[in-house]
Amino acid sequence: MIKVGNVAIGGDSPISIQSMTNTDTRDFNSTLGQIRVLDIAGCEIVRIAVPDLEAAQVLPELIPATDLPIIADIHFDYKLALEAIKAGISGLRINPGNIGSEQKVLKVIEACRERKIPIRIGVNSGSIPKEMLKKYGHTAQALVESALYHVGILENVNYQEIKISVKASSVNTTIDAYRLLAKKVDYPLHLGVTEAGTVFRGTIKSCLGIGTLLAEGIGDTIRVSLTANPVEEIRVAKEILKSLDLRQGLDIISCPTCGRTEIDIIKLTEEIETKLEKYRDKNITVAIMGCIVNGPGEASEADYGIAGGKKEGLLFKRGKILKKVPEKNLVQALLDLIKTDAN
Repeated sequence: MIKVGNVAIGGDSPISIQSMTNTDTRDFNSTLGQIRVLDIAGCEIVRIAVPDLEAAQVLPELIPATDLPIIADIHFDYKLALEAIKAGISGLRINPGNIGSEQKVLKVIEACRERKIPIRIGVNSGSIPKEMLKKYGHTAQALVESALYHVGILENVNYQEIKISVKASSVNTTIDAYRLLAKKVDYPLHLGVTEAGTVFRGTIKSCLGIGTLLAEGIGDTIRVSLTANPVEEIRVAKEILKSLDLRQGLDIISCPTCGRTEIDIIKLTEEIETKLEKYRDKNITVAIMGCIVNGPGEASEADYGIAGGKKEGLLFKRGKILKKVPEKNLVQALLDLIKTDAN
């Protein structure tokens, strides 16, 4: 187990949720603003890019302004890593092999050792060394061998505050790589499908890749990588964990539409989902059913729900029907019921 700030990763610790800012780190206000929005959304660890000295010089002011642990993402320049460490970051994401000579690597490791800052070895399918590509091609084996090479650099100087990621944009390659890596090391694993895509495609790929591995007991912390507002990454990550019973929180069950439905179930569900967002951390299940066929009986384990009729619906609680409500009042009736119990 390691600790990134106050967040434990590995062992029996809960799976933690990460994201990464997409602001210009040199812009203090926009970066802090996005970190605060991510915090509210449920992010537990945030990574920020540190591409140059100007960005690194923002860190001493940025880090104390938030309670979220901050991981600095560093490439090529070991001096930026040293600046970030000095500023008080909670974690470092580097590949030791791409930040210079052995002496430079040692300086970074010793600075981390002094403050017990964990280092993530992050290998992506696009960053595999040429010699390993020549030997293995774009395969899971290449990802794992590359990661183990970088891990070896740290192990050779007895530094074990390590977590590892081996991400590919291919779901199958990602799954194969983590399965292989999990057999070879005991370090915490950071899961993700890199460059997964837009909210639609990226969510599907991330759920398949991350979800499969978590279901097999592989992985300790996750980041969903989407071409979107980072808040969407947090929403998807939370749903992945809740779907696998690895997190508690609001669960909304809704049936697909069909010819039996006589209320606007799509509109109702979208409205209810939006208005229940404030209860996202409450361990409750809400069912929204289109007709009596899929009504209280099929959703009897839900805490609250509605079942549609002809321009009206049944309001129910834990399988017990409470009353009939006109369609236009269904959302408010459900919200009032949940609010009353919550208070």
